Amino acid sequence: MGDFRTIGIIGRASDAVGESLKLLTNFLSHRGVSIVLGESIGGLLADNLFPISSHTKMGESCDLIIVLGGDGSLLAAARVLARHNVPVLGINRGRLGFLTDILPDEIEERVGAVLAGEYEIDKRFLLSAVVRRGSEVVGRAEALNDVVVNSGTSAQMIEFDLYVDNEFVYRQRSDGLIVSTPTGSTAYSLSGGGPIMHPKLDAVVLVPMFPHTLSSRPIVIDGDSEIRIEIIDSNEIHPPVTCDGQVNITAMPGDTVFITKRRYKLKLIHPTGHSFYASCRDKLGWGSALV
Repeated sequence: MGDFRTIGIIGRASDAVGESLKLLTNFLSHRGVSIVLGESIGGLLADNLFPISSHTKMGESCDLIIVLGGDGSLLAAARVLARHNVPVLGINRGRLGFLTDILPDEIEERVGAVLAGEYEIDKRFLLSAVVRRGSEVVGRAEALNDVVVNSGTSAQMIEFDLYVDNEFVYRQRSDGLIVSTPTGSTAYSLSGGGPIMHPKLDAVVLVPMFPHTLSSRPIVIDGDSEIRIEIIDSNEIHPPVTCDGQVNITAMPGDTVFITKRRYKLKLIHPTGHSFYASCRDKLGWGSALV
């Protein structure tokens, strides 16, 4: 059974998740595993007898967390669970599934292999975003994929100054800036023209969103850099600072956004033989080699 004796299961309530939850809990129960369910899916099982807990308490008490859903479900879980150093395994009940890479019809085979110790651990770093108004912190959040500072409207641009490690980079007028981890390089950053980065890279990419100059291009910087975005006073909008597309902090003209790497990492589990390049071929429709 290895080290996974208490397993938490989380996800978003849906019929598809309910089907996989029933199969997964039956399988784990027959393997003698203690099961804890997340609050949002506890009602999906008829006559549920398993304890229900919050993500935070599950992170403190479980040996493994299994996420049933898409990448969005795993992103939401990661921001809470990474600090508890609990490994996370994803079963894809969403669409793309870069992070949740086990298919529903593979649950017994793949989860069984993980319980038998046949898995790889992939560590992914997170970003911290802090919004300051003078000396006051007005908001903070974390992101596994990306932190985005944007205008919040398609009708207006925002103007900001960008600094990396206290060195001025440029002043820019654009729809905003995407600050992405390697994990997020296949998400919003990719759609904005950013590069695909291998998950093992210790780097961050800065991707301008529709900049008002043809010379603005994505920049890849060291992962330990401190990024500072100063929102120019003359802006007339209140730009949102968005983490993973799920958490919003409303900034104001004159505010400063600080973005740095978190000291802890998400421990993401993959079945043995997982390949990032194979995922890219599958999810992004890359062509196969000619034979």
